[in-house]
Amino acid sequence: MDVRAEVTRFAGASPLPGLADAWHWSPAPGIGFAGALSRDGERLLQLSGRDSYDAELATRTLAFAREHEDEIFARNAFIGALEGFVAPEGTRFDAVVGVAPEVHRFYKNEKPELTPHVRLAFPAYSCEFSGNETLDEAITRYRTLGLTDLRRGPSPFLKMRYANTRTRGRSTDPGRGLADPDRLLDELRAIEGGAGSFVEFENRHGDVWRVEWRGAYHIAEWNTGDGRPQEIGVDDLLDFAVARLHA
Repeated sequence: MDVRAEVTRFAGASPLPGLADAWHWSPAPGIGFAGALSRDGERLLQLSGRDSYDAELATRTLAFAREHEDEIFARNAFIGALEGFVAPEGTRFDAVVGVAPEVHRFYKNEKPELTPHVRLAFPAYSCEFSGNETLDEAITRYRTLGLTDLRRGPSPFLKMRYANTRTRGRSTDPGRGLADPDRLLDELRAIEGGAGSFVEFENRHGDVWRVEWRGAYHIAEWNTGDGRPQEIGVDDLLDFAVARLHA
């Protein structure tokens, strides 16, 4: 496929300032797209912003994605991320995430022949990806992160499971599943007073902690052989959890 020819036929496509072989177009009010050819010209690296498109951020993101495409997908072929991105002043992004066609399925209706040649690239945060996401997990992260909001804050990678003897709430899956960080904080607060209740949570590095209610909060490193439960106050516990997820 001639990817360049396909992109330049998009309505309103014009050269993206500051980056060769790259274009900007807007399919609807409030939505801005930018795309750049891969170094070999075989793929389109594309991002979009909804009510938040920023030309400088788009240019830097696509330039980084083009230069480091192989590295971005080295650890995970479905949803790969690489740290070291320098965002424009006023934004906090520190990584670029790449999303494979099997995950995004972009153009599947209007240009299905183009879809296999498109990798999405967005500014992101290093704490959001583990590098070990399965295809299903990659699809979930892609759908829930809100990547088209180019002003968003971080949403750290989190897997958790829990059981609350007081509320009778519990995880539905036997293992730890992807969850929103706010849910973790809510469930940690909720086990207070529930004897035998627990919450397990895992960050992007695969580190796991188990919190139990034993008349007070107790926390242990769960993936180490010598992790021993230690009593901790609720405020310190919540601060600890937030720090570990952002690490």
